[in-house]
Amino acid sequence: MEVIGTVGLPGSGKGEFANVARDLGVPVVTMGDVIREECRRRGLDPADHHGEVAQGLREEHGPLAVAERSIPMVREALDDADTVLVDGLRSADELERFRAAFGDAFTLVAVEAPFEARAERIDARDRDNTAAETLRDRDERELGFGMGEAMERADRRIENDDSLAAFRERVRGVMDA
Repeated sequence: MEVIGTVGLPGSGKGEFANVARDLGVPVVTMGDVIREECRRRGLDPADHHGEVAQGLREEHGPLAVAERSIPMVREALDDADTVLVDGLRSADELERFRAAFGDAFTLVAVEAPFEARAERIDARDRDNTAAETLRDRDERELGFGMGEAMERADRRIENDDSLAAFRERVRGVMDA
């Protein structure tokens, strides 16, 4: 059993990391999907309310609200797979919760990319409403959840500062390790 988590600022490449995992047949639990589902449950558009709902969930149910909703999904995926990817941890608290749940089988990978590259990627997305919230605002919010500490405590780092093909190759190297 192996559970690999990713952490990184918006646009760093966590979604592409997840795409590579899926291509390799690895199930992916996306923590952002938990938030998008909660947006829909509340009758809100995830493109406009993702950050607000993410913060609200944590305020209403504590800093582990999203992790607690994700862990059963990971366990279920492990029933049929040896490896599961958890896309998008946001804090050191979440890191500790996943380590408590999965012990030495949990590895956190920090995905890092330059600001300008991240900004270009986010502008190209359809799911983010960048007019309502700037990337710097999003970075500040994410870091406010404790993401910086989680990134510092990651077991591995992967740079996404080159071509997509090069990044995908780096991800395959992590997945094969």
